[in-house]
Amino acid sequence: MGPFDWLPHAPLEPLNLDWLAQAQVEVAVLRLDRIDPLITGNKWFKLTEHLAQAREAGATGIISLGGAYSNHLHALAAAGKRFGFPTVGLLRGHRQQNPTVLDLQTFGMQLHWLGYGGYRARNEPDFWLPWQTLYPYLHPVPEGGGGLAGALGCRPMVDQARAQLDGLGWRDYDGWWLAAGTGTTLAGLVLAEAGAHPVYGALAVPDDHGVAQSVREVVQGGYELIDASRGGFAKVDPVLLAFIDATEQACGLPLEPLYTGKALLALKGQVEAGRFAPGTRLIFIHTGGLQGRRGFARN
Repeated sequence: MGPFDWLPHAPLEPLNLDWLAQAQVEVAVLRLDRIDPLITGNKWFKLTEHLAQAREAGATGIISLGGAYSNHLHALAAAGKRFGFPTVGLLRGHRQQNPTVLDLQTFGMQLHWLGYGGYRARNEPDFWLPWQTLYPYLHPVPEGGGGLAGALGCRPMVDQARAQLDGLGWRDYDGWWLAAGTGTTLAGLVLAEAGAHPVYGALAVPDDHGVAQSVREVVQGGYELIDASRGGFAKVDPVLLAFIDATEQACGLPLEPLYTGKALLALKGQVEAGRFAPGTRLIFIHTGGLQGRRGFARN
């Protein structure tokens, strides 16, 4: 389980949109969606330390959990298929078939459906006990690849972006902006920045999902959480969809409506409200997740 000893390169690209130009705010996008066809977005980074822990524990594979369109499980299953280690997925809800689930099965992931009550118990202290009894050779990984290990794996994103500033003509930047689903990537950026630059997390989920608490368990300060959920996780509305279409037509940046679309729309709202002074330079992280677009008929 050593393929994640190296990290793929994520290009840093300028984002050219009218609403940014009008506010004289510059944004560059760290294109994690371009690092790999299947193990895409922030998932590769979040898995690195989990796989290292699995290796140290003598585990031969990974067991984790997520929803029926989980980007995390999709990337994990693809990694297991490519690099030859077994994977087990514990899924929210009841058995169904969709493009993501079909991919998980094709990649060889063993699936178990927990229902909704069973999935809500995922944070209980004894949740993993029966699964570790059933799969003693697998290493358990939290939902979304979260926790301290996931955050530590995300720290190299900062170095990757900084190494490309000259190509943009930037000497420095003023902060980070990204979608927050579990808050893991945000926490990793805060750890790497060590107070040098603020990190803004656009919450793709409501407060009751516990993101704020999860982040506080890893870092103290250096970040801000902004509600971008638009009424709830996976809540999609015509304004959001129109914004995604307009952005893709204007600059070619592919977005999806659960995370990156909501995060960029929230940034637009903050910019137009005057939150950032003219001359501000921000790095927006494209966290991937484009396979999840298949859950929306329009895509």
